[in-house]
Amino acid sequence: MRRSSFFTRAILIGVLLHIYVGLRVIPELPIGLPGKLLAACALVLSCCLIPLGMLARTFEGRAHADRIAWIGLIAMGLFSSLLVFTFLRDLVLASALTVDALWHHTLSLDEWRVDTAVAVPVLAALSTAIGFVNARRRAGVVAVDVPIDDLPAALDGLTIVQISDIHVGPTIKARYVDAIVDAVNRLEPDVIAVTGDIVDGSVAQLASHTEPLRRLTARYGTYLVTGNHEYYSGAAQWIAEFDRLGLHVLLNEHVVLEHRGTPFIVAGVTDYSAGHFDETHRSDPAAALADAPSDVRIKVLLAHQPRTALIAADAGYTLQLSGHTHGGQFFPWNFFVRLQQPFTAGLAKLGPLWVYTSRGTGYWGPPKRLGAPSEITRLRLVSSAAN
Repeated sequence: MRRSSFFTRAILIGVLLHIYVGLRVIPELPIGLPGKLLAACALVLSCCLIPLGMLARTFEGRAHADRIAWIGLIAMGLFSSLLVFTFLRDLVLASALTVDALWHHTLSLDEWRVDTAVAVPVLAALSTAIGFVNARRRAGVVAVDVPIDDLPAALDGLTIVQISDIHVGPTIKARYVDAIVDAVNRLEPDVIAVTGDIVDGSVAQLASHTEPLRRLTARYGTYLVTGNHEYYSGAAQWIAEFDRLGLHVLLNEHVVLEHRGTPFIVAGVTDYSAGHFDETHRSDPAAALADAPSDVRIKVLLAHQPRTALIAADAGYTLQLSGHTHGGQFFPWNFFVRLQQPFTAGLAKLGPLWVYTSRGTGYWGPPKRLGAPSEITRLRLVSSAAN
């Protein structure tokens, strides 16, 4: 009932935003009445397609549902840019009006209104096309050195390859995942860390498309933690499926590994919000270290959401690997991430704890990335004394 009410409110807000864009842009377009009616119809169609795209995964018939999802989610990405550029246009016009009021006839306001109205759909279409290409190409490899105080010499150069937020679902399938797995394996990592939000859909729908994850190969294994989208998609079933694929799922627990004769710990917690779905899965970084040997210096935590760091810093971890944010995925949402999370992307430090936040290896929702490229992250532990 609560989800239905939320979706209804979201549709209402979407309708109002479409009306705003239509009223602010269409009347100024130099295309004549038939063209303006066609533009209005396009906005009405967008208003219908976006919720259909979001609901498509619940439809019967996968091929049909996936086609609807593709169309609806592309429409969502396009409208997002239309909305942003319409708002920016209003700011530009307000500034132009101010200039004209102070210095009469400095600007031709009529030309500004027409030119900026034309610019809105042109820039929205261009940014959506570029964003689509960015999202659909295989994530690039980002190399990151993590300087650690008092790093045992044997662990200097230890490599962890992180992938996160693949979001296998209506628009991300086995071929996309295959390319990621091939790229990760070419890096020959010591450890592979998968930091949640692997799927957007049920095991029945997507098991064949996550099958390539079985091929992930690292010297000391592949370790995975749940993200919030696993809980939207049936976490218990997915945990069993990940186990079947040979991925080591860490549910508030740890493993002790050894590199060149020196032990280190890889721990993992359930998603920050997991307790809302299953009380037994409540995220607990301290519990993940229960019975861990006290003399192990390096402790790496896999935690889907960066805000887990606020607790992990006090639990004695050296490095936290997270995802969830997508780096904002595309403008301007990168500016809003910090309203919920302490970090948006990249390497940061919280007290003694290093935190790396991946921008994600896939994408969620619209197949669109602008200013926040997807990534496969190769992290290397190095001594801070060498920096």
